[in-house]
Amino acid sequence: MSQTDAAPPLPEPGRIARKEAGADQAGWLRWLPGLRTLRSYKVAWLPRDIVAGLVLTTMLVPVGIAYAVASGVPGIYGLYATIVPLFAYALFGPSRILVLGPDSSLAAVILAVILPLSGGDPHRAVALAGMMAIVSGVVCILAGLARLGFITELLSKPIRYGYMNGIALTVLISQLPKLFGFSIESHGPLRNLWAIASAVMAGKTNWVTFIVGVATLAVILLLKDKKRVPGILIAVVAATIAVGVLDLAAKGVAVLGSLPQGLPAFAIPWITQADIVPVLIGGCAVALVSFADTSVLSRVYAARTRTYVDPSQEMVGLGVANLAGGLFQGFPISSSSSRTPVAEAAGAQTQLAGVVGALAVALLLMVAPNLLQNLPTSALAAVVIASAIGLIEVSDLRRIYRIQRWEFWLSIVCTVGVAVLGAIEGIGLAIVIAVIEFLWDAWRPYSAVLGRAEGVQGYHDLKRYPDARLIPGLVLFRWDAPLFFANAELFHDRVLDAVAASPTPVRWLVVAAEPVTSVDVTAADMLAELDETLHAAGIELCVAEMKDPVKDKLKRFGLFTRFGEEAFFATLGAAVSRYLEIHPVEWEQEDRE
Repeated sequence: MSQTDAAPPLPEPGRIARKEAGADQAGWLRWLPGLRTLRSYKVAWLPRDIVAGLVLTTMLVPVGIAYAVASGVPGIYGLYATIVPLFAYALFGPSRILVLGPDSSLAAVILAVILPLSGGDPHRAVALAGMMAIVSGVVCILAGLARLGFITELLSKPIRYGYMNGIALTVLISQLPKLFGFSIESHGPLRNLWAIASAVMAGKTNWVTFIVGVATLAVILLLKDKKRVPGILIAVVAATIAVGVLDLAAKGVAVLGSLPQGLPAFAIPWITQADIVPVLIGGCAVALVSFADTSVLSRVYAARTRTYVDPSQEMVGLGVANLAGGLFQGFPISSSSSRTPVAEAAGAQTQLAGVVGALAVALLLMVAPNLLQNLPTSALAAVVIASAIGLIEVSDLRRIYRIQRWEFWLSIVCTVGVAVLGAIEGIGLAIVIAVIEFLWDAWRPYSAVLGRAEGVQGYHDLKRYPDARLIPGLVLFRWDAPLFFANAELFHDRVLDAVAASPTPVRWLVVAAEPVTSVDVTAADMLAELDETLHAAGIELCVAEMKDPVKDKLKRFGLFTRFGEEAFFATLGAAVSRYLEIHPVEWEQEDRE
């Protein structure tokens, strides 16, 4: 039986609703999807989960170490940040096979915070990174409990591409010195790139280190598309063996060294008062990036395994995993787009595969901490660079460029913002751009004056049908957006412009309000002022096709009483018919409006 066959059938909307209702009735079990999975666990899944967990371990170790180093903390803490979060997510996470752990998309954000604050002290760097994980965890948990799982959908796809491309470039640039075998002072991505070029031109490259790193990168990239071949493991093991056999450490090749023996211990990561603000900002940025990645990946694998995943519970699971990691000597983690496919290809059925992987990593630390002592840091840099290359989106941006260029340039601005300003500031810029994009679309919406087009039923935009006929004395005005504070004055001006442009003296103005989904207090006051202005000019303001929830708001604002119930019509046709009854004009009305 295949993995898809073994999974539950795809839920229909009604079944999803019933499932959520059942979860609500389950009380505290609602927040522990892992226990619910365990209660329905099939014995036939166990061999697959064990095998998948052992296969997954071959990725967890080298990748965890690599991303730890890229994040500015010693490699061992990448394994600590792997073990505990996998246990936590197995209990609180709703996804069946999603794998969490250190990730390249967070490396630049973590490094941007801890590098200037730690002053080169690894213990201080670990404390700062651990507190960032706690902040991120708390933010995600609170957001999940408040059912805010939709929040990352506020970032449009081009903006997400933009900041992720910027983060990928930042991570890639940060690893180049390790690849070349020298070190530089970090002053931001662009200045770092200049410093790297200067160091290469000055002959500081350790060519043995460079060859090892480039060879490792080449193997990873060549085997990347072969899902059943552990390319990273093969590349890292080969590099480690080569360094040990050829004694390349004597030729200046930097190596990982022995890992401390033992498991991560509970420890509160104390930081100074001066560190609180940057750590809080960094933790919130991590929460945003990690959940944006996790929500997308979770939905993809939920569709593949034909299961339902609650996005708010996903946020809680991610938050608990980060909180647990921060309290057990870890640092911020996210979902992994490289390790999750490994688990899937190996036949993982549930989160037990992740638990097996975590146990295997823990066993490695207990019995064989010296196994990777000859692992070259240039090979770790190659692992991170390969992952950063995988983050870069090009093909879909080409499509966006073809169909809507202004969104493409928004994406480029976000990328440049991260590359120039840094990861934290760049993500902040992306959020600001997202808010501006949203407000701009709602602030300057489309509006139209409607008329009767020959041979087409109904009333249509004069811009699309310039030969459409207008009913003498009647203006039909459509507004394609909610009415709120940002566009209220624009609505007012466009209505008066439509009245002024009418070829005949206006008696009625009817607002086609079907696209209007909301009205706020500012817009309501504007409507009252507009009614006064039109009334003074002898024009009656009417509304057609308004949705009942919006009409209820007008009742609360007192506008329904002000306009009178007779000013509201169910359809445009009804409004036109009533106008023609009151004001006989030369007009042939069709039977069906």
